[in-house]
Amino acid sequence: MSKEALEFLRLPQGGVAVDGTLGMAGHALLMAQTLGPHGHLIGIDRDSASLRVAENKLISLGLKIDLLQGNFCTLDKILASLKVSAVDGILLDLGISSFQLDDENRGFAFRLDGPLDMRMDDDQGVSAADLVNTLKEAELEKIIFEFGEERFARRIAAAIVMQRSKAKITTTKSLADIILRALPKGYTRGRIHPATRTFQALRIAVNEELEALSLGLDVCFRMLKKGGRLCVISFHSLEDRLVKNKFKSLDFEQEGLILTKRPLIASDEECASNPRSRSAKMRAVERIG
Repeated sequence: MSKEALEFLRLPQGGVAVDGTLGMAGHALLMAQTLGPHGHLIGIDRDSASLRVAENKLISLGLKIDLLQGNFCTLDKILASLKVSAVDGILLDLGISSFQLDDENRGFAFRLDGPLDMRMDDDQGVSAADLVNTLKEAELEKIIFEFGEERFARRIAAAIVMQRSKAKITTTKSLADIILRALPKGYTRGRIHPATRTFQALRIAVNEELEALSLGLDVCFRMLKKGGRLCVISFHSLEDRLVKNKFKSLDFEQEGLILTKRPLIASDEECASNPRSRSAKMRAVERIG
């Protein structure tokens, strides 16, 4: 949804913009081209490996570029360190990147066997393995139910606790196998893999994604110039609900103007070329107060 995001951001030539979830720099390249040679692009990502890849893609561009490791929920501090007081546009693409999913050593994907990690920032302490091997059964059930919206959370949590009493759970494959055995057989024939919701829940918990988003929406909006725009692409209902409610609040308080009365979804063409975009929803707001 890069084209649609750029249309809503409406970045001015020579302006200042932030890609708060830089990833592989796909959006950032388009943002840089829009800003032009006198613009300033700021890219932020929690993943140091992603930053290195993005830097190689962006290094030859003519405009001023600052790439920093961090979380967009601290954007106010990041901009202060760059002596930037406000920006023209901010893009947040909340989806996990293919770069991370395709690396078995990161532990994000159940289709690849690797260490059960799931940390977006390698320097942070708690991994998914830490959670599944140390949390109480009730705590695991709550995470899986609330963050994964998994109706069989109780069965999965009980199976995890039973298995870890025999041997520590350390790999993505071992966890996926536990989940499969815990679920009713008929439940495994759905459109998505039966481990999807549990893996999503653990990733959200490990990286404190919803807390960062809730805080980050406030911080990012405050860092916009009057007339500046914030565009957010989310990939599951928990994220989209947070974005929707925040934008409604800003609109009600007459601080922001909602630009997307309904969330934009990916076109059939984009879904065909990028199946992961099927669940993407984009919302945008403009600062008017």
